[in-house]
Amino acid sequence: MIRTLHLHNFKCFADQSLELGPLTLLSGLNGMGKSSVIQSLLLLRQSYQQGLLDDTGLALNGDLVHLGTATDVFYDKAQDDILRFELELDNGISGRWQFNYDTLVDVMRLLGGHGANGIYGSSLFSDEFQYLQAERIGPRTSFAISDYVVRQHRQLGPQGEFTAYFLSLFGNQDVENSSLHHPTAMSYSLINQVEAWMGEVSPGTRLHLTANPDMDLVSLRFSFVSGTQASNPFRATNVGFGLTYTLPILVAALSARPGSLLLLENPEAHLHPKGQSLMGELLGRTAQSGVQVMIETHSDHVLNGIRLAVHGGKLEPENVRMHFFDRQVRQDEPVHIVASPLIDRDGRIDFWPEGFFDEWDRNLEVLLEPRSEA
Repeated sequence: MIRTLHLHNFKCFADQSLELGPLTLLSGLNGMGKSSVIQSLLLLRQSYQQGLLDDTGLALNGDLVHLGTATDVFYDKAQDDILRFELELDNGISGRWQFNYDTLVDVMRLLGGHGANGIYGSSLFSDEFQYLQAERIGPRTSFAISDYVVRQHRQLGPQGEFTAYFLSLFGNQDVENSSLHHPTAMSYSLINQVEAWMGEVSPGTRLHLTANPDMDLVSLRFSFVSGTQASNPFRATNVGFGLTYTLPILVAALSARPGSLLLLENPEAHLHPKGQSLMGELLGRTAQSGVQVMIETHSDHVLNGIRLAVHGGKLEPENVRMHFFDRQVRQDEPVHIVASPLIDRDGRIDFWPEGFFDEWDRNLEVLLEPRSEA
């Protein structure tokens, strides 16, 4: 599990250290650096997968992230020509990578500081990893198949594009984390657990998967059970975005083994508030079960779901790290800052930086004021 991350001359950060936990929540206004934190980890993994990280350099473009050239990722007010990433794991193993800044390259040359022995055995570099970006695959009549990505490496794809095929292969395997077992599920199998958790978002949901290996496609349909009555299966394109967008998040959380790493962008997308809160609670329980979860979110409902998990004893408060990214002007220069509120055992947060999920209170204050007459 990653304990600390340090960024030097990366995008908007001159020097920034972050403490990570089993559950790390990244929040803040747009363009403040949340995505950059996740991208730093993706660049390391991507470069390792391309066979470049330990002796060549940092690959800025690939299957996980596509960032352009060194000019696009290098801090524009840097005092030196070095981009550096540092990781420390909770077992004390660390890694340090330094890269040379050269404006037009898309592979930044490695200067030194190779990963320590054991760092490449961590979840960031192994198959015990899932990354789901904000722009996931929406409803389709059919979804892609990849034996290499799914059967060999158990990946869902950055857009969740292989989720349906993953379920068709591994849906009958039991969910290992007993703390995630839904009480109403028909069994402990992954597909039944996914259906049960999805039922919290849309009651009675059932999944129907049909693989067509001759065409390298798998179809996904949804039906809905009410009492003893079940609807006909509907194409994913006929049930809205919410279920298809949520499915990869549920599968990633429920299929993750202890020691895994999940990087999730906007897990609340296309969910109503109850579903967003449920997502926060589920991801909190996932983190408590030994999976490291990093969430980038704009949803106060996801935050409140995490707070409810802590309040209900399903997530220890010391397992939560929250980082709020902001930008302030100091001495006429914009400076990116990170505030890190703490949560107590009752789910209360010790301080609320301005802009930290406070829009509801700000709007309510305005609404409670008497309306001025024109």
